[in-house]
Amino acid sequence: MTNDRFHRLLGGPPRAEDDPITPRHMDVARSIQMVCEEMMLRLVRHARELTGCDDLCLAGGVALNCVANGRILREKIFRRLWIQPAAGDAGGALGAALAAWHRQAARTPAAPDSMRGALLGPEYSESEIEAVLKGHQAVYRRCTDDELLAATVKLLAEEKVVGWFQGRMEFGPRALGNRSILGDARSPRMQSVMNLKVKFRESFRPFAPVVRRERVADYFELDEDSPYMLLVAPVQAGLRRPLPAGKSGFDLLQSGRSTIPAVTHVDYSARVQTVTREVNPRLYDLLLRFEQATGCGVLVNTSFNVRGEPVVCTPDDAYRCFMNTEMDYLILGNFVIERLAQPRATVERRRAPQAD
Repeated sequence: MTNDRFHRLLGGPPRAEDDPITPRHMDVARSIQMVCEEMMLRLVRHARELTGCDDLCLAGGVALNCVANGRILREKIFRRLWIQPAAGDAGGALGAALAAWHRQAARTPAAPDSMRGALLGPEYSESEIEAVLKGHQAVYRRCTDDELLAATVKLLAEEKVVGWFQGRMEFGPRALGNRSILGDARSPRMQSVMNLKVKFRESFRPFAPVVRRERVADYFELDEDSPYMLLVAPVQAGLRRPLPAGKSGFDLLQSGRSTIPAVTHVDYSARVQTVTREVNPRLYDLLLRFEQATGCGVLVNTSFNVRGEPVVCTPDDAYRCFMNTEMDYLILGNFVIERLAQPRATVERRRAPQAD
């Protein structure tokens, strides 16, 4: 998406996907981010001056820039900030639906957030999930709700990587707790394990923390709703650990950074998701039980997919993705599946939909 003029300005062409990342690439990325933030701040300040409105709603691809969103929030230009979760091209569907609604009748907004976590996709019954597992000749066990939460907490506390497939699928590109891969945020190795063995991407990429809404300010410099994982905030100073002297770049990834290193970036920031029992009771209860068992109220939450594939939607998607990674366990509804106990080491990857 760039041209020769842009390449001359920045000292060279874009990095190819598998090329090594150099300090120059890091500097360019940082500079572009800073310019993007300044542009967004100018735009929203101008909007505030023009309208006098106290509330700001963001959409569009740039609204997925959660670092800039966090900066807008901290500048306190507006009283409230709301960013819709499918803030890229897919969000056009929301705009079309709202336009049609306004043409038919006056719309009364519902507070505080009538999207209710954007869990707007399909869900699957226990019998549908079990039929998929039987079709793959999978080895599994069915649990009660209580047994399931207890087993998942135990696995996470043992630093297992867990695929988590529950209820209705999220709308948008971010894992909001129903099509997620979960891990222990306290683990210093979890970030690299998830990136290299599960997501198949660069080991430096940060992961997001998920935390109960009432506990977010205890871990992060944020006391706002962030249900769609679209705000970045610093980790609380009391949880940070000193960075090693004389190191920079990727070398900093080997440092602990905080008591929750798997979700703490090298600048002590984190892309935060908050959860309420009203919107996602099962994930909320899992976080509560994990904190009761370990003293930590934060988990790693990343989307249930590998690089180059969409987030899983169906139970079949989830099983196929799970079996082609090094995830340890899959929690599929109320079923627990251990990867190493399966009759086959891998299964065929997800098939592309056939044209009519």
